[in-house]
Amino acid sequence: MTTLLDSLQLGDIALANRVVMAPLTRDRAGPGRVPHALNALYYEQRAGAGLIISEGTQVSPLGQGYLDTPGIYSPEQVAGWKLATDAVHKKGGRIVAQIWHVGRISHTSLLPAGEQPVSATAKPANTKTFTPAGFEQVSAPRALGTAEVGQVVAQFRQAARNAIDAGFDGIEVHGANGYLVEQFLRDSCNDRSDQYGGSIENRARFLVEVMAAVCDEIGPGRVGLRLSPVTPANDIGQDSNPFALFSHVVKELAKLRFAFIEIVEGATGGPRDFAPFDFAGLRKLWPGAWIVNNGYGRDMALAAVASGQADAVSFGKAFISNPDLVRRLRENRELAAWNQKTFYGGGAEGYTDYPALAD
Repeated sequence: MTTLLDSLQLGDIALANRVVMAPLTRDRAGPGRVPHALNALYYEQRAGAGLIISEGTQVSPLGQGYLDTPGIYSPEQVAGWKLATDAVHKKGGRIVAQIWHVGRISHTSLLPAGEQPVSATAKPANTKTFTPAGFEQVSAPRALGTAEVGQVVAQFRQAARNAIDAGFDGIEVHGANGYLVEQFLRDSCNDRSDQYGGSIENRARFLVEVMAAVCDEIGPGRVGLRLSPVTPANDIGQDSNPFALFSHVVKELAKLRFAFIEIVEGATGGPRDFAPFDFAGLRKLWPGAWIVNNGYGRDMALAAVASGQADAVSFGKAFISNPDLVRRLRENRELAAWNQKTFYGGGAEGYTDYPALAD
């Protein structure tokens, strides 16, 4: 029987176990959105994970939506990320970069002068983001022109190449949580009339083009995707037919045969039963590895892998306060509590000062 602690071949990436560190925004990049030594230490401490998925790292200046999130579009950012990937690899770990574009979940104070957020739509989201002034209402977006959509696809392609140059083992495209990909996917948000709007096929086109581009650039064996079919995160709203939408998406993407999908079950960081959805049915449509996320404790994670419901399980907040989470799961040890007040921004406190178990 397969267990959570068994090895896994994830496309071209060999994992020592099936405990995955989920992507976690921590808002601690340096000037120029450049990762630095403290970020490298944070990831190094968690290198016991079978796979680390980095915090979301924007593919362009317009892709940023929160204060001090790292980018992966400048040479300085690539060099900064190399500190982290080298540190993880020296500990025997594996790490992929989550590449993202927030779309309309941004504020003009975070963007180049004179720019406003871009999205599939010009409709603003009713949510807040983290800016130099604290939490503020997001700014109204403008809809990307048809030709501009292709430019964003190219930015994802270049970000994937930059990630490999930075020493990452691969990438995960952030297609979840109400950011740009979902702003195209869901008909609750997408009100376009060009080839990227209207039918399910058209609304899925942007994501399919992004995934084809990154697979072509770095090879499908180093590529993954995060999806969240029913999350309400960032005021995205439910699609009128979520299973029809996401089953089409998965069937189309299966043709690319990339390494894995990480699926957020329910509301991100919230109730797993937020809205009905046939996650097991969706999994049957995907030929690659299937990583489940959201609300998994030790017993539930063990059962998910043992039953074949999932190939691996990703843990978020538990990895913040338990750098040695894999050992604690293996030995069935108590997990340390996290301090939510230090999740976003700051320095070492609540970031690199959580202790591991004594030997």
